[in-house]
Amino acid sequence: MKQKMIKWIGVLYIAVCVLNCAAEVFAEDMAEEMSLEEKVAQMFIVLPESLVDVDIVTAAGEITEAAINEMPVGGMIFMDQNLESEDQIREMMGNLQTYSMNRIGLPLFTCVDEEGGSVARISGKFDVPCIGDMCDIGASGDVNAAFETGHIVGRYLSDLGFNVDFAPDADVLSNPDNEIVKYRSFGDDPDLVAEMAMAVVNGLQESGVCGCLKHFPGHGATEGDTHEGYAYTGKTMEEIRQCELIPFAEGAGQGVDFIMAGHISLPEILEDNTPASLSHTMITDVLRGELKYDGLVVTDALNMGAISQIYSSSSAAVQAVLAGNDLVLMPEDFEEAYNGVLQAVKAGTISEERVDESVRRIIRVKQKMMS
Repeated sequence: MKQKMIKWIGVLYIAVCVLNCAAEVFAEDMAEEMSLEEKVAQMFIVLPESLVDVDIVTAAGEITEAAINEMPVGGMIFMDQNLESEDQIREMMGNLQTYSMNRIGLPLFTCVDEEGGSVARISGKFDVPCIGDMCDIGASGDVNAAFETGHIVGRYLSDLGFNVDFAPDADVLSNPDNEIVKYRSFGDDPDLVAEMAMAVVNGLQESGVCGCLKHFPGHGATEGDTHEGYAYTGKTMEEIRQCELIPFAEGAGQGVDFIMAGHISLPEILEDNTPASLSHTMITDVLRGELKYDGLVVTDALNMGAISQIYSSSSAAVQAVLAGNDLVLMPEDFEEAYNGVLQAVKAGTISEERVDESVRRIIRVKQKMMS
């Protein structure tokens, strides 16, 4: 009996290796078939209004189809103004996926911020279960409740046509005066936050939606709000290793599909005020190198004050790619940001290999969505 079990474990291991190899070959082949312009476009997740000349987008028709044909972006993120009714959302999402598949042969990342509590686009607005603040789940210590929350959210998001939820918040609330993530965080215990956050991710994933741990390297210790402007933590590298990085290390080890990089400055580590999201040290050396993460790294929104008050859309996007991000989220001026990255590649500032590396990761995740 034991020998048979060992044999089947070996067969399963070989099958997984074959599937992983096939997925990598598919990603490499598809990336090779894309033009540089298509590959750069895949690295952007934008507001629908960034693609079409409409103040508020609530439908996807011929104008949107033409825009996607011209600029096959990797994804779109939807805000309150884009979401009017359940039927309207389903129709819009279905059309967008048809246009993306017809144009590039890959689905669109259809993204939303649905954490629960004060950060929710669907719960509290539509006929779905009401999801409360994550701090209450953290305080309960009930990991099953965290999983079930992710499962519930994933079910209604998937039903509406979303495939990526920029949640949960994996920030450890190490600064009790931090009002930005006070109710969004699971708490001040890094091990508990790691366990709770991954339970939510697993619940989302079981319902067919990718979760995203945010905001690397951790917003819970900061002073200030990156939505408005500069926010920093004075912690050292060793201090964040012992606290803030723990949930992200857990996510990296479990192969979470997305990690979002926050615009947090770490002057004690970087010796300047560069936001973590634009830092090669934090994204490539720490997240990729030290934590061994090989999933998708997406910036926090580049139209937030911590970025837009200091950087142009072009320079922010270029620095984000150079830092090691795979996906650039919500640049203030998408056209400027896209052209900035494209010209940087053509000029040799960004290598095409750097772009290909990200595009292969994007394709791998999208391939899973298609299977």
